[in-house]
Amino acid sequence: MSVYRLNPLQDRRWAELVERHPDASVFHTIGWLDALQRTYGYDPIAFTTSAPGSALKNGIVFCEIRSWLTGRRLVSLPFSDHCEPLVENSEQLDRICSHLEEQRGSHGWRYIEVRTRKAILAQRAFGPAEKFWFHELRLRQENDALFRSFHKDSFQRKIRRAEREGLTCEEGLDERLLRAFYRLLVLTRRRHELPPQPFAWFSQLAACLGPSMTLRIARFRQRPVAAILTLTCRDTMVYKYGASDADFHALGGMPLLFWKAIQEARARGCAVLDLGRSEAGNVGLVTFKDRLGAQRSSASYWRYPAAEAVPRPLRRYFMSCAKQALGRAPAGVRAATGRLLYRHVG
Repeated sequence: MSVYRLNPLQDRRWAELVERHPDASVFHTIGWLDALQRTYGYDPIAFTTSAPGSALKNGIVFCEIRSWLTGRRLVSLPFSDHCEPLVENSEQLDRICSHLEEQRGSHGWRYIEVRTRKAILAQRAFGPAEKFWFHELRLRQENDALFRSFHKDSFQRKIRRAEREGLTCEEGLDERLLRAFYRLLVLTRRRHELPPQPFAWFSQLAACLGPSMTLRIARFRQRPVAAILTLTCRDTMVYKYGASDADFHALGGMPLLFWKAIQEARARGCAVLDLGRSEAGNVGLVTFKDRLGAQRSSASYWRYPAAEAVPRPLRRYFMSCAKQALGRAPAGVRAATGRLLYRHVG
């Protein structure tokens, strides 16, 4: 069984496979891949056992990252919470993985990473790398039942307070909303002592994904106080980014936006709100998603060769030093750091 390489941005068969495969998500789409290439210069590549000119029956999509800072590697996919191999059976998966393992040395890839939530690579040469929590909220219940399933203090009461305080919600995709969202994102990343992603990333997502992407902004007396960015593909809405002004957290802007997004998702016929990944140590974010009534599961990303983890105390020390430095840095330095860093992180 031979393995072939294709460019998913140029081969129309890729979009057709994504449209019909049950494991496909917004992260497989042409729009997401195009935004990655436009913003970060990553070249998307898909590997398949289907010969050129024949119907595309399977494929695993990657981006090749070439970085002088973090090395050359193959990742499926950068900045994606998960990206399942689109295969029909284990034989196809085995053949593609074996091909990639054989090709790693000749291409100079430090490693190959597959961000699957399933343990389908456990019996292969791939080993578990980073571990995350994932949350999904099932939307088959009526709105009233969903509302009652929320945590009373963290969501129900805060949503009611937001309504009493007169918070308004605006949704769309225009430049004005994009700028409002980004200003809140910069505040949030500073609060977390992290550099903001480049504005170009969100601008390209809007341009490439179009109506599949929605920005929701909560305002208090016309002032933006909270924002979320969601992506929709088939029967799933994905919560991808959130941002807020901490001075107005008590007003309940973020819970209100999630409630609006849930109602919108149900109106569109979505069955699931995918709340994405959370780092295992991010207790606040994990708790927030738990209290929304979402189902939590754990999963690891898979890497070949198997990852050699940095000792946790050493990793925590370096992360702490980096965060402290960024927390004290001027806004311009943090923005420049983000533009440089994210290109190499993937």
